[in-house]
Amino acid sequence: MNARTTGSLYAISDLHVSYADNRDLVDRLEPESDDDWLLVGGDVADLFGDVERTLKLLRGRFGTVVWAPGNHELWSHPSDPVQLRGTRRYEALVRMCQDNGVLTPEDPYPVWTGPDGPVVVASLFLLYDYSFRAPGTRTKEESLSKAYDAGVVCTDEMLLHPDPYPDRESWCWDRVARTETKLAAIDPALPTVLLSHWPLLRQPTDVLWYPEFAQWCGTERTADWHLRFRAAAAVYGHLHIPRTTHYDGVRFEEVSLGYPREWGRRGGPPLMPRRILAGAP
Repeated sequence: MNARTTGSLYAISDLHVSYADNRDLVDRLEPESDDDWLLVGGDVADLFGDVERTLKLLRGRFGTVVWAPGNHELWSHPSDPVQLRGTRRYEALVRMCQDNGVLTPEDPYPVWTGPDGPVVVASLFLLYDYSFRAPGTRTKEESLSKAYDAGVVCTDEMLLHPDPYPDRESWCWDRVARTETKLAAIDPALPTVLLSHWPLLRQPTDVLWYPEFAQWCGTERTADWHLRFRAAAAVYGHLHIPRTTHYDGVRFEEVSLGYPREWGRRGGPPLMPRRILAGAP
């Protein structure tokens, strides 16, 4: 049996530390307890070195750090000295995290044993498959065409390469199958906290200003995972709309920091990181 955790379980995503204001905020992040856990839901930075610097800093402060990749970490940015693509880039990110003591989707799922535990913390890397199609479209091709016509196109189309898969949806489907098998092996007596960069179901995207963007936000293949895998909470980012919602009685936490221009319009950065489960009083 794991030793009892006294710290709380916190989460944050979409740090985007290439922006100086965001980097300053992240550099000042401190836990309340040395035993606190931090879940990082992707989009730490665009460049490999910035991702490593930030995760290493956070791991030096929090008792446990769990990372799930976002789309920005997977970009092969022209200015990045690390010019790996597709699965090779993801695998290099995983190795970097493991070298720095940060848990990844490729590691055994850890168990948080605080007052509301035990809870399995499952870090998920799933991508998207264009099944959250733009309104009024029936195929990926129609949906992408409508997005291009509207001028709403995710930079992934230029920088997120699926090598060696033929396309991003094929990579997504393989990730979904692998992850589903791993989740199914969890002790059915234990609840979970599901950490993913992309939301597990489409409903959170309903509030997007540009509905065409939803096609880069997830896959319909995970729409029931919060129920099937006994989620006490589902944590995600990507949308840059921090809020708490409930679907089928399950709490969904969007924990993005987002870009300075976004949190600036809200009167300042959100309280961060977000407490998902409380530690011992």
